[in-house]
Amino acid sequence: MPTQEDWRPGSFTKNFAWGPPDDGLKRLHEIIRLGFADKLEDVRRSVFRNRVERADRPDYIPINFFLFNKVIDGQDYIVADELVFQALSFDHSRDFDALGMFAFNYSFVGKWKGAEDYQSRPALWAHHYITDRVASVFNWNLSRINADDIERFVQSDRRYHAKTARKLATNLNYLYQIGHLSAFRSDRVERWWVNALFLALDRLIEDRVSRGQSVNSNSLSTYLDRSDFHYISGKRSVEKDLATRHLLNLYEACGGRERFSEEEVRERQKLLLPQIQWFANQQEPIAAIHPSNARIVKTIPRACAMLAKHIAGFIDLDLDQLETLDLDEFIRKETKQALDNLKKRGISPKMSVEDLMKITRGR
Repeated sequence: MPTQEDWRPGSFTKNFAWGPPDDGLKRLHEIIRLGFADKLEDVRRSVFRNRVERADRPDYIPINFFLFNKVIDGQDYIVADELVFQALSFDHSRDFDALGMFAFNYSFVGKWKGAEDYQSRPALWAHHYITDRVASVFNWNLSRINADDIERFVQSDRRYHAKTARKLATNLNYLYQIGHLSAFRSDRVERWWVNALFLALDRLIEDRVSRGQSVNSNSLSTYLDRSDFHYISGKRSVEKDLATRHLLNLYEACGGRERFSEEEVRERQKLLLPQIQWFANQQEPIAAIHPSNARIVKTIPRACAMLAKHIAGFIDLDLDQLETLDLDEFIRKETKQALDNLKKRGISPKMSVEDLMKITRGR
């Protein structure tokens, strides 16, 4: 009987027609918008497929390898999670490509009626190629990735079940070339990586729920560790580990995947911040920045602004403000404010603002 640990290529050996290499994962971005009809809410899998089919687009790669599936009241749905939020809220970009590439390698796509157990982790061969070879052996030297190496890797593992691995290897190698896997080489906190952490949590929680397992908000860090998130998402670093703690707080403050429901966010704000009567009067997302590191930037639904600020300690900015943000000045201002607050409390730090800035910036 096939198990979740089986590596089976499935429909990945078919050509998806990604388009010109410079397009990256633009076709995935377009199909998500098309299938969800630009609405940030779970959609019936059959409805998604019909919308894509009417546009004469293939759907098996996106819905079986990139998106998350869930059975709700006996019906198959495709879930609106962080990948969908980014596709619907922003134009196609390299950050989206990196997030999509992460979703593929992470390989948590849920369940639908009639699916085999292994289909919930359809690209485990890619997941392990990244963790066991690219991260552990190559140390993210991407020049060592090629179709021959991928083919040898999967064929040498007893979990791989297929007569040949050549087509899988060439398709995966091409996907890595166009999907901007180069973004994963950085050990700095970048916006796509922040989005990937939220996407990982969305899927880990949904996966646990679909299997009838409990979800403990105090165990989110453990869930990430056990899922190999810190290997799949690129080079690990102290900066990323420190950012993770703040981002876990932000994720929990916003209510997890409930952050996409304005009604749920309102109820959460009334419960946690009864003294604050503020609700979003605009639909555009905002940027939440942590004062400890201005690279910790997370785009969130605007309704979550007060929760992000008062519960998780983030600063909110409109997206146009973010684009013109002077990073050095931001760090200087927030550090000075922190020092002033300490002074008011009778605490006299020995470091200057400039000294703290050097530490914050890694110099």
